[in-house]
Amino acid sequence: MQKANHMHTSKRILVVGSGGREHALAWKLTKDGADVFVAPGNAGTARQATNLPINASDTNAILAAVTEHNIDLVVVGPEAPLVGGLVDALTAAGIRAFGPTAQAAQLEGSKIFCKDVLHTNDIPTATYRQFRSFEQARQFLEDREDEPVVIKADGLAAGKGVFVCGGRDDAIAAVEQLRCDPQFQTAASGILIEERLDGVEVSVIAITDGRTIVTLPPLQDHKAAHDGDQGPNTGGMGAFCPAPFVDDALLAEIEERILVPTIHGMRRRRTPFHGVLYAGLMLTAQGPKVLEYNVRFGDPECQALLVRLESSLVELLDAAVDCRLETLAPPRWNDGASVTVVMASEGYPGPVAKGQPIRGLEQVAALDDVAVFHAATTPASDSPDTVLASGGRVLAVTATGQSLARAKQRAYEGVKEIRWQGAWCRKDIADKGLRHQRELAASEASSAATGTPHPAEGTP
Repeated sequence: MQKANHMHTSKRILVVGSGGREHALAWKLTKDGADVFVAPGNAGTARQATNLPINASDTNAILAAVTEHNIDLVVVGPEAPLVGGLVDALTAAGIRAFGPTAQAAQLEGSKIFCKDVLHTNDIPTATYRQFRSFEQARQFLEDREDEPVVIKADGLAAGKGVFVCGGRDDAIAAVEQLRCDPQFQTAASGILIEERLDGVEVSVIAITDGRTIVTLPPLQDHKAAHDGDQGPNTGGMGAFCPAPFVDDALLAEIEERILVPTIHGMRRRRTPFHGVLYAGLMLTAQGPKVLEYNVRFGDPECQALLVRLESSLVELLDAAVDCRLETLAPPRWNDGASVTVVMASEGYPGPVAKGQPIRGLEQVAALDDVAVFHAATTPASDSPDTVLASGGRVLAVTATGQSLARAKQRAYEGVKEIRWQGAWCRKDIADKGLRHQRELAASEASSAATGTPHPAEGTP
């Protein structure tokens, strides 16, 4: 990451990745006037930008593409190339890149590293124990009281290496799954067992140049596969923004007690953090606590954020890379709300069939206030206008509205237009936010009637 305070305005930008987050980034950067390339991209990015057939983790091919296409800025979307050191390689070659170094990306790449940073800097989080073997973890569970815990694999597991357990039997089963399931072999080099926190889960995402933090509006993600937060964990089934559980006072507290100490702590470790710092938080009775950190925009949170961003994303990313965020005016957001609903293939988050044609995309394109971001899609080889589903989370249907209720209504109107064999989605995205708004309005009405003060918005 460059340290110079030069004023760059990036004209040609390469977005690395192939998911819904990368489509949303390409969509917004194009709107801001940039000429955008995506490596490798998907059928959606192909309509807005230039796809390059390069794997997101192929560092040498990315370096060559930067030279060939005169790229001014590389924006790395997914976590794997960040943890793998793509930003380090780009910076060493004199190329401006947005994202953390491999060492700083350990905040997401290693749950144990993350806990160490939190613990060292007195940042509120769940109490935990770490284990280097499955046998030790199992013995610990068998020896302690039967109570709810969270089991986490240490390394990257595509959002699926976390098990929220109701008691000992669940927890032992989770440890066994980590031991036996090949998808966790690299991630489970260490195991964390944490206390299970109760409260409301929210996401607070900030952009930082290592000194200054720009905090974006709070969101809520939906990790469980099915309505009512039932079923297995996924990479994310939907999101809404802003999350009404976090008022301005609570957001200021999160910055002061969590985000700022993390950035300072990373600098003291000589692993300064630049890029996106994403805090997954639980609003507990004792205040906000960190569940985990991610080191990139969330997916689908990125989609819900960027449809509300009215000012330039190019300017924001340039200022972060050039270490001059303090000189930038705060980002401007539209007044309303946004809702993103993920449409998935049958079988997700397990194995899925691929290659089904998707119908209805043209009809959605005609709807006002609705954008469809592609994740796992590919053009049909015999008919480039036909889009095929090519993975688990296929599309992120995203809508804005003057209110959260209106944004939800518009998003599901978009969902109704789209069909492919086995397609499904959660039907309750944003319902927790709407319920909170109703409870808050009722509490304010009763306070007004009785003359008693009502609790702050930020109380979960």
